[in-house]
Amino acid sequence: MASSSELKQQFEAELGKEAWNEGWEAMLRFSPEAFKTSLELHAVPKRKQHLSRKIQALLALSVDASATHLYVPGIQEKVKAALRAGASVAEITEVIECTSTLGVHACNIGVPLLVEVMREEGVYDIHPAAGQMDEKKEKLKEEFTRNRGYWHTFWEDFLKLDPEFFEAYMNFSSVPWVKDVNGDGKGGGVLEPKVKELIYCAFDVAATHLYQPGLKLHMRNALRYGASPEEIMEVLEIATALSLHTEETAFPILAQCVDDNAGKQ
Repeated sequence: MASSSELKQQFEAELGKEAWNEGWEAMLRFSPEAFKTSLELHAVPKRKQHLSRKIQALLALSVDASATHLYVPGIQEKVKAALRAGASVAEITEVIECTSTLGVHACNIGVPLLVEVMREEGVYDIHPAAGQMDEKKEKLKEEFTRNRGYWHTFWEDFLKLDPEFFEAYMNFSSVPWVKDVNGDGKGGGVLEPKVKELIYCAFDVAATHLYQPGLKLHMRNALRYGASPEEIMEVLEIATALSLHTEETAFPILAQCVDDNAGKQ
């Protein structure tokens, strides 16, 4: 096993001095073994770089900023890392906008279950939602497809049951896809479609969410926008680093308790 100073030097070489924090320091103090293996796990995508350091930082930001995690130290670290890697404020803003759509999975999961219960209770066939879509709903479907670049069957009953809420969500989720960042009237946001789809993959696959239907959908969308399997694999590797937040959070608490007890003796 390398010495503590050697392990810290390896850390700085792999991740940069800016990534050092009290979590890694306490981890090195109590478990050099965990420190070494955690560093190696974290460093793999940074060595391979199928995705640029900037995109890696933006994807890691999405994992930390998702509603199911909201790891504030990580958000702060990833915003700084993204800026150092050359990300613009508009790009970071767009990551936050994309990541904030996670909450709609309440409807993606809930609506099919609601329809299933309605069918079981014999009320679906007599409900207006069972009928064909009217002109307004068809237009909303067309607009969603145009804005977001895809359509999926799980949106059908959502749209039929509550077109007003569907329209509100469509407008909300479309912001990073349609806003005119460059002032040229073309819209499209600032991040390329492939990267947006990889962002959705990142927070869908994170251990705090694991939303399989969305993950598969956005993997397919990313491939269609030109992503390689290696790039998608790198998204999964970046999301796996969420597990290190256990060590980054718990080891400093252990250090504080140990030091407090030592001071009382």
